[in-house]
Formats: sequence, C-alpha cells, structure tokens
Amino acid sequence: MKSINPRLPVKKIILFLSLVIFIASCATSPMGRKQFILIGDNEMNKMGIASFTKMKTSSKVSQDQQAQRYVRCVANAIVNELPEQWRKQAWEVVVFDDNSANAFALPGGKIGVHTGLLRVATNQDQLATVIGHEVAHVLSRHGAERVSQQMGLEIAMQATDAISKNKMQNQGSQRALMSALGLGAQFGVLLPFSRTHESEADLYGLKLMAKAGFDPRQSINLWQNMSKASGGKRQPQFMSTHPNPEKRIEKLANFMPQALALQKQAQLNGKNPRCQ
Repeated sequence: MKSINPRLPVKKIILFLSLVIFIASCATSPMGRKQFILIGDNEMNKMGIASFTKMKTSSKVSQDQQAQRYVRCVANAIVNELPEQWRKQAWEVVVFDDNSANAFALPGGKIGVHTGLLRVATNQDQLATVIGHEVAHVLSRHGAERVSQQMGLEIAMQATDAISKNKMQNQGSQRALMSALGLGAQFGVLLPFSRTHESEADLYGLKLMAKAGFDPRQSINLWQNMSKASGGKRQPQFMSTHPNPEKRIEKLANFMPQALALQKQAQLNGKNPRCQ
C-alpha cells in the first residue's frame, strides 16, 4: 500500500478517506449489518485455500476415519443449507489431531475441526453449533472485513501521521499521537468489531444448523461445556475478542424461538440428521 504524502493538504486527505469509506461501506452482512470491505472474495478464497493447504502439511491430520466421517456428515448437512453461491463450492472437511477444543472455516470452502472439540461437543447437535458458527463467519465475510479494517487503519494512521507532520514540529508529540491512535485502534475498533462478528456468527450459525434439522437448544449446552473446559479463565470482556459465555448464552436463548421454528420446518421437510 502506498504511503500518504504528508505534504498533501489536510482537506484532500480527509476527502480521500471519506471516499474510500463511502465506497467500501456498501456491503451488508446476512444479518443486515453494514460492513466495511475493501477486498474481494476471489482474493480471500485464494488466501483461505493457501492457508488450508499449508495447514494440512504442517499439522497432523487425524487417522481416525470414523471421526472424519462423523464430522463430514455434520458439515455436509449444514453446507446443503447454504445459499447456492456458497453451496456449489467444493467444500473440504478435515479433522486435525489436536487436543484443543477448536474448529475453523476458511474462505474457499475449507472446514477444519480439532479432535479436542469432539470431547467438548458431545453430540451431533453441539458439533453442528460450532461448525454452523464457523461457516457463518465465512458467509458473513468476516475475514474480508477484518482484513479491510487493518487496511483502513493503516490508511488512517498514515493520514494522521501526515496531518501531524503538517501541524506539529515536536517529534515527541508526533510519537505520542501515533501511539495513542494505535492503542485506540486495538481496543476501540478491532476488538469490538471482533465481538460483533462472534455474536453475529452465533445467531447466523444457529439458523444454519436449525435449517439442517439439528437441535438448536443444544447450542446452550455446547457453550456451557466450552465455559467449563476453559476453567473460567477469561480476561475482561473489553479486552477480549469473544463475548463472555453468559452474554453469548443469553443472546442464543433470545433467538431460540426463531431457531426452533426453522428446525420444525426442516423436520417437516424430512431433514433429520443422524451423524455418528
């Protein structure tokens, strides 16, 4: 990314940033939230595929074929409920031999699940909660949004630096300003957006798993299990990228009537997953 010329008039810098924000703010998430996105899906897909390919060589792929079939069964049931542009992708699902209770989905149709998660998500519905959540991140373009936030912050910090050089000769004051902006960006912009992403993925993921016929009520049990597995060790929420378990469960409970209605409709349509 090219640096902003500190000799540019302040008005031109502000106009440039305003134009970038206006153009990029046209995107909308599946849950109806306006998004700031500067990077295209093709670029994100390439990044996701490259990362997953590297992961399969640098991490240990589980040799437990029953676990691989079980996870693929749950993932495929959810993928079948995606909008066509996402459903037609060649989704790849891999279980990694890792004790951490983790899972992820990447742009480009890649899903990874750690064996440690299978000890915390104790049934197909709880596993569907996690996979639905991770796939929801991809469909909501949260990765592209995060990359765009970083790009936008870089532009803003360059602009602030340029403005400060126009107005301040004291180098110590310039450094103090940039340091303060960096701190403000971390705790004032990036982390709150990440919590927003997590909450959004919780609800959208709940819709996806319910539409596939899984029991959305098990999402509450899943996050209770997750809380127990973490041993209750959490940093303050304003410094965390995830909502605390109590807030997360409260929002899921409020959304449950809609999710149960989706599951009922799915079952009427013959969707009743039996993944083992």
